[in-house]
Amino acid sequence: MTQARIWGRGQVTIPARLRRELRLDSEQDLEVFRVGKSLVLTPKKLLGDTLARQVEKEMKKEGLTLENLLSDLRKERARYRQEKNV
Repeated sequence: MTQARIWGRGQVTIPARLRRELRLDSEQDLEVFRVGKSLVLTPKKLLGDTLARQVEKEMKKEGLTLENLLSDLRKERARYRQEKNV
Protein backbone atom coordinates (compact mmCIF):
# COMPACT_ATOMS: atom_id res chain seq x y z
CA MET A 1 0.00 0.00 0.00
CA THR A 2 1.25 3.47 -0.85
CA GLN A 3 0.82 6.36 1.56
CA ALA A 4 0.34 10.06 0.91
CA ARG A 5 0.53 12.96 3.34
CA ILE A 6 -1.71 16.02 3.56
CA TRP A 7 0.36 19.19 3.74
CA GLY A 8 0.02 22.95 3.35
CA ARG A 9 -3.56 23.93 2.68
CA GLY A 10 -4.93 20.42 2.28
CA GLN A 11 -2.67 19.47 -0.62
CA VAL A 12 -1.92 15.81 -1.26
CA THR A 13 1.07 14.55 -3.23
CA ILE A 14 0.32 11.49 -5.33
CA PRO A 15 3.37 9.21 -5.36
CA ALA A 16 5.42 9.39 -8.60
CA ARG A 17 4.97 5.69 -9.37
CA LEU A 18 1.17 6.06 -9.34
CA ARG A 19 1.30 9.26 -11.40
CA ARG A 20 3.38 7.45 -14.04
CA GLU A 21 1.15 4.37 -14.06
CA LEU A 22 -1.99 6.50 -14.45
CA ARG A 23 -0.30 8.97 -16.84
CA LEU A 24 -1.28 11.96 -14.70
CA ASP A 25 0.11 15.35 -15.69
CA SER A 26 1.31 17.83 -13.08
CA GLU A 27 -1.48 20.32 -13.86
CA GLN A 28 -4.26 17.76 -14.34
CA ASP A 29 -7.53 18.27 -12.47
CA LEU A 30 -8.95 15.31 -10.58
CA GLU A 31 -12.49 14.59 -9.47
CA VAL A 32 -12.68 13.89 -5.73
CA PHE A 33 -15.62 12.25 -4.02
CA ARG A 34 -16.29 10.63 -0.71
CA VAL A 35 -17.30 7.00 -0.23
CA GLY A 36 -17.95 6.43 3.45
CA LYS A 37 -14.76 7.42 5.26
CA SER A 38 -12.64 7.17 2.08
CA LEU A 39 -11.77 9.68 -0.62
CA VAL A 40 -11.66 8.59 -4.26
CA LEU A 41 -9.72 10.59 -6.84
CA THR A 42 -10.27 10.02 -10.54
CA PRO A 43 -8.82 11.78 -13.59
CA LYS A 44 -12.09 11.25 -15.46
CA LYS A 45 -15.16 13.31 -14.79
CA LEU A 46 -17.93 11.04 -13.58
CA LEU A 47 -21.11 12.16 -15.31
CA GLY A 48 -23.51 9.56 -13.99
CA ASP A 49 -24.12 11.20 -10.63
CA THR A 50 -24.38 14.69 -12.13
CA LEU A 51 -26.75 13.50 -14.82
CA ALA A 52 -28.88 11.61 -12.29
CA ARG A 53 -29.22 14.74 -10.13
CA GLN A 54 -30.23 16.86 -13.12
CA VAL A 55 -32.83 14.33 -14.25
CA GLU A 56 -34.20 14.03 -10.70
CA LYS A 57 -34.44 17.84 -10.43
CA GLU A 58 -36.31 18.13 -13.74
CA MET A 59 -38.66 15.29 -12.83
CA LYS A 60 -39.54 16.97 -9.54
CA LYS A 61 -40.07 20.28 -11.33
CA GLU A 62 -42.48 18.61 -13.78
CA GLY A 63 -44.18 16.49 -11.10
CA LEU A 64 -43.07 13.23 -12.73
CA THR A 65 -42.21 9.96 -11.04
CA LEU A 66 -40.16 7.08 -12.33
CA GLU A 67 -43.38 5.10 -12.64
CA ASN A 68 -44.81 7.85 -14.91
CA LEU A 69 -41.78 7.61 -17.18
CA LEU A 70 -41.88 3.82 -17.33
CA SER A 71 -45.60 3.85 -18.08
CA ASP A 72 -45.10 6.34 -20.92
CA LEU A 73 -42.22 4.26 -22.25
CA ARG A 74 -44.40 1.13 -22.31
CA LYS A 75 -47.15 3.00 -24.18
CA GLU A 76 -44.71 4.38 -26.75
CA ARG A 77 -43.12 0.96 -27.22
CA ALA A 78 -46.55 -0.60 -27.84
CA ARG A 79 -47.47 2.16 -30.30
CA TYR A 80 -44.14 1.73 -32.12
CA ARG A 81 -44.60 -2.05 -32.39
CA GLN A 82 -48.14 -1.60 -33.67
CA GLU A 83 -46.98 0.84 -36.36
CA LYS A 84 -44.14 -1.48 -37.44
CA ASN A 85 -46.46 -4.51 -37.75
CA VAL A 86 -48.96 -2.69 -40.01
